[in-house]
Amino acid sequence: MSEIAEVAGFQVALDRAYDPAGHFWVSMVGPDRARVGLDALGVETSGTLAQLAFLAVGEQLKRGEAFGSLEAAKFVGPLVSPVSGTVVATNDAVVADPALVERDPYGAGWLVELELADPAELRDLISGADVVPVWFAGEVEDYRMKGVLAE
Repeated sequence: MSEIAEVAGFQVALDRAYDPAGHFWVSMVGPDRARVGLDALGVETSGTLAQLAFLAVGEQLKRGEAFGSLEAAKFVGPLVSPVSGTVVATNDAVVADPALVERDPYGAGWLVELELADPAELRDLISGADVVPVWFAGEVEDYRMKGVLAE
């Protein structure tokens, strides 16, 4: 079970790395295998999730390429990978029940697992129990100032 902290009114798992560009988290589940999910701010700004679709197992992708797509109340578009790799698993549970991502974004609501092509890319992500809350609080403040989040 991951350590969850409340930051600016949102739950944030402190035991993983975050992609500041897309609000995806990355958690290692094996030596070169990472699970990818959407953080609480990404979930909140998407709105109620209606549909998720993922690339097939075996597909290769580079960081910044789509590993799937999301259809939600406030956003329809690609799910952009925070790391390069090969899709080795997709979460059928969230395809069947997209609201699972909203209910448990850091646990059962994970999206895909990737065999990392370049583990060094993890250094480009934000991680550390001392760094993540500061970054996340700044993101929430920025989103509020831009009117993306309601007060």
